[in-house]
Amino acid sequence: MKLTKAQRATLREMFGGRCAYCGCELGTRWHADHVEAVERKLEYVKGRGFVATGELWRPENDHIGNLMPSCAPCNIRKHTASVEEFRRGMERSVEVVRTASSAYRHALRFGLITENAGPVVFYFERFAAMREAA
Repeated sequence: MKLTKAQRATLREMFGGRCAYCGCELGTRWHADHVEAVERKLEYVKGRGFVATGELWRPENDHIGNLMPSCAPCNIRKHTASVEEFRRGMERSVEVVRTASSAYRHALRFGLITENAGPVVFYFERFAAMREAA
């Protein structure tokens, strides 16, 4: 769905101008993330690869009530995952990087990195808890 400038401004301020997932301040280049994915249909075009057709697999999810403000890295990482799938993926991130990156393991040995295992709590969840407490 194409958002109007007013809708985009309202969505951006949903969590005080912060990403619904990591809580970073949103700059000028942020994404409107579909919480429940719409997944764009692709077709193969010779010489160009896969390109979007303009159609959606789940068009019923393409409405403003299903959108959250997101920084580009969170939206790209979440892709078409559900919130819980995204959470589980983030919770596995440290192990993935530790396994795949010798630079990470070396920095860990030198004490340059401190690992913090635990559940991932998204900013929108902390934001809701703060509002309830107030």
